[in-house]
Amino acid sequence: MQTVFTPAQLADPDTAASHAEIRKCVHCGFCTATCPTYVLLGDERDGPRGRIELIKAMLEAGGAPSPETVRHVDRCLSCLACKTTCPSGVDYAQLIDHGRAHIEAHYRRPLLERLLRAAIPAVLTRPGRLRAALALGRLARPLGPVLQALRLAPLAALLRLVPAPAKTRPAQHSYPPEGERRGRVLLLQGCVEPAMAPQIRAAAIRLIARAGFEVVLADGEGCCGALSEHLGRAEEAAGFAAANVAAWTRAGPFDAIVTTAAGCGTTLKAYGHRLAGDPQAKEAAARARDILEFVAEVGLPPVTRPGRLSVAYHAPCSLQHGQGIKAGPADLLAQAGYEVRPIAEGHLCCGSAGVYNILQPELAGRLRARKAANIARTGAAVVAAGNIGCIAQIAPAVSQSVVHPVELLDWATGGPRPDGLAPQNGA
Repeated sequence: MQTVFTPAQLADPDTAASHAEIRKCVHCGFCTATCPTYVLLGDERDGPRGRIELIKAMLEAGGAPSPETVRHVDRCLSCLACKTTCPSGVDYAQLIDHGRAHIEAHYRRPLLERLLRAAIPAVLTRPGRLRAALALGRLARPLGPVLQALRLAPLAALLRLVPAPAKTRPAQHSYPPEGERRGRVLLLQGCVEPAMAPQIRAAAIRLIARAGFEVVLADGEGCCGALSEHLGRAEEAAGFAAANVAAWTRAGPFDAIVTTAAGCGTTLKAYGHRLAGDPQAKEAAARARDILEFVAEVGLPPVTRPGRLSVAYHAPCSLQHGQGIKAGPADLLAQAGYEVRPIAEGHLCCGSAGVYNILQPELAGRLRARKAANIARTGAAVVAAGNIGCIAQIAPAVSQSVVHPVELLDWATGGPRPDGLAPQNGA
């Protein structure tokens, strides 16, 4: 694809990087077949190829983009299915992140949008505030239809995502390994997951310790920055990244940084790019591992609870497309004794996509319904999804329990039955 950036524009590192990616695009159109919004809407501007054209024109022109450009860029899920499909190796993540940052810097949104987009990182990135918001959300849930009627769909969507109260346990600074010590890992504490599903972290700690590794929670660590990145707040995302790298450096030597949220893992692995020139950020990115990736590398502890519970495995986009981890998680579940049933159209997003289900509830709802229908066809007893956003998005739409795969792996190797798993789903 040809570009007309000026030398002055190309002096900006982000523009130079986007220029290089734009020029790789050959307009083949393979990406459109795997793009969820193109599949739903059939509009060229709502597919990767069309959005690249829009982003190119926006960056070349500079200044404020048109509302039409903003609408089509906003509709992108950042699922990166196009990146998996692209034969030319276009780094679409670079383009969509740069496009969103440009919009955030140069486009003035309506007041309600600005307030919502400011409130999301102010609340979701801070577990204490999020717990308070969730408690209020449970009280306000009956108001959902009223908000929908008042055309406040994003607020109604927020209420639909509020889970039941979760059991919380005081966190320790570190957890010793079981048996022979094999190493030391830092477990990303996260921000949304501890407030919505603290049982996931507990299962991960037990499983990692059972594999022979000390688990450490680093003081001073915060949000990974993924939510801010989704909103185009690049400087805020970089600030979160820098604070985390500093916290991990203070925590001392470690073998890996493990995360139980696939969306966070994709962000951590990009820290070397986000904090270019920082060798500690580059090292942290190289040692970042999704929990399922880490367990596959070090080996699953011995299975003590054999069984053939049927599991529909939902692969988060951030895991299969963002990190390129595809067969491993399903293989681990099979190794643990579960009967893994694939979900049709597994490459398509469930509609969670960070905060997409809040900002684009109509499209997110259509994708969730499509995913739920495909899950129902599996006939599986339980659904496993390795990202808290996916779990929150899918759970209200299916009849089965939706749990994190690490909860099932922990159960199979000696841990308790997952909190969300009904007794009739397994012994």
